[in-house]
Amino acid sequence: MAFEDLQEKITPNQPSREASPARGASVPQDAAIPSERMSLREWQASQKIDRDAQVKITKLSHMRYQHPDLAEITTFLRDFGMSVAQKAEGKRWFKGYGTDQYVYYAQEGEKRFLGGAFEVESYAELEKATRIPGASAIQDLSDAPGGGHMVTIIDPGNFPINLLYGQTPKPAGPMPSILQTNYEVQKPRVATFQRFSPGPAAVHKLGHYGLCVTNFPEQLAFYTGYFNLVPTDFLYVDDGEAGKKDVAAFLHIDVGPAYTDHHTFFMSSNPTAHVHHCSFEVHDFDSQNLGHEWLAKKGYKSVWGVGRHILGSQLFDYWWDTSGNMVEHYADGDLVNEETPVGWGEAGHESLAVWGPECPKWFLD
Repeated sequence: MAFEDLQEKITPNQPSREASPARGASVPQDAAIPSERMSLREWQASQKIDRDAQVKITKLSHMRYQHPDLAEITTFLRDFGMSVAQKAEGKRWFKGYGTDQYVYYAQEGEKRFLGGAFEVESYAELEKATRIPGASAIQDLSDAPGGGHMVTIIDPGNFPINLLYGQTPKPAGPMPSILQTNYEVQKPRVATFQRFSPGPAAVHKLGHYGLCVTNFPEQLAFYTGYFNLVPTDFLYVDDGEAGKKDVAAFLHIDVGPAYTDHHTFFMSSNPTAHVHHCSFEVHDFDSQNLGHEWLAKKGYKSVWGVGRHILGSQLFDYWWDTSGNMVEHYADGDLVNEETPVGWGEAGHESLAVWGPECPKWFLD
């Protein structure tokens, strides 16, 4: 009996229920962004944001954490794909293969989040930042790789944010791999073979970090008012009679017509304030999966992944570091600019990934 006949016998007079094949496409932003949208400049005008008064940041530079065991976190970060750029008593700077002198700073002490660090476009912008409530004086970073100066600001939720200027970039290192891919029709890879070596997924740069905040509107107004951080996407919940309420935002750096990562900073509403995770870019899907296997074999604890996000489109895998902080690898993220509309979508675990392991129920807690 043919398969088609067997199927008809089991489910007589019913149409075939064969599943549609999985499909993927790189679609233009107008097709991908939800129908509920607003132009970026229109959104800024609705919030009465003075763009000329903002401190102009240009990129995300590095993360800063305090760890109880510096030797232990050094081993983890090496296994995660970083290398030590410089050592000092009670301090470590870790680099990737990009042009940033370091992508992670760690100092010894009780577990503590010391904030993300953004580069600003001039020393004058650093001076402007000192006038923001909760800002420090300008600090000298001559002991750090590449030097420079930094201002630390405490935001309304008591989280630090660091602003950096004057660091000398380093030469970029080699990419971990350069691959050609053969598809079912186009097969450019002829008489060459794909070969890999196991090891950590080498980190290129810091891509973004995220906070869980107790006063979402206040935090959003702080970051989008004082800095040129702008929303790419909002997630909302519908409270019925109270209407829709924004509970999460993916923010990118507004650099006008130039393209930048889909999000550099993320925040979500939560009953308890804490850092959620920080995320580092790796080269490609193979590098990411090799790194995932490497960390698993070393006995580190996976949080979620490997999978692919919907908003931002990144391939992701999340891990707990040895101090209990969440860190992420990602590859193949979206790029946006000032022409990308602000989009709104409904919040929920099902909105986080298009494929991958089931999202932990506590992931956004």
